[in-house]
Amino acid sequence: MKVIIVDDEKHAINTLKRNLNGLVEDENITTFDRSINAIDYVKENDVDVAFLDIDMPEINGINLAKEIKKYKPKVNVIFCTGYSEYMQQAISLHASGYLLKPSDKEKVKEALDNLLYPLDPIKNHFYARTFGSFDFYVDGVPLRFARSKSKEFLAYLVSLQGATANRKEISAILFEDEYNLKTQNYLSKIYKDLIEALESVGAKNLVRKGYNTYWVDISMFSSDLFDYTKGDPQAINAYNGEFMTQYDWAYLD
Repeated sequence: MKVIIVDDEKHAINTLKRNLNGLVEDENITTFDRSINAIDYVKENDVDVAFLDIDMPEINGINLAKEIKKYKPKVNVIFCTGYSEYMQQAISLHASGYLLKPSDKEKVKEALDNLLYPLDPIKNHFYARTFGSFDFYVDGVPLRFARSKSKEFLAYLVSLQGATANRKEISAILFEDEYNLKTQNYLSKIYKDLIEALESVGAKNLVRKGYNTYWVDISMFSSDLFDYTKGDPQAINAYNGEFMTQYDWAYLD
């Protein structure tokens, strides 16, 4: 879930970020204290939910919502304000929610649980973390693999971001050994274990197999790596030089 917060009061931004803790990953939250900067961001980046203060200088929250929807018609707008008289205007704009300040975590969660435009359940269900050590998450819980090499197999494919890899290339990465019948058979077992692990959480087709090639379907999951490649500011700031640290072959250009 990609979230933006727009409020000209720093303490209001910090309060909302605290309330979002545990509901949205911190690296997926981008904040702005000026409406014009938020508009520029929305033009170039995916946004699922926009928390907008209504009473702001330059461009107020109502007009900001209209501008945002020009570029992202199905963004979920949640207005945040200390004044209830704006509620009718918010309803007319098909807002997903309306929070009176100061809001609490329960109200924020309720707003996220009842979005007007539900998020893609598949893409947001699965997440690959590549910064630091590699893990693949299902609803925030790391997926367990029967073999560590099965997890490494997936990590390598994720690092390719949808590009294909052949059996010989993958064997060289996983085994650092001569490609022969023994490594071919071992690779087949690892692939089988990988598919079984993914199938157990409804993601069997996340890893695809062609003639002598493998790749991941990047439309089925999110990743900090994909956000970084797209130039997402939060992902760029989150990267501290550590990429899939448990694997010697891993590096990030």
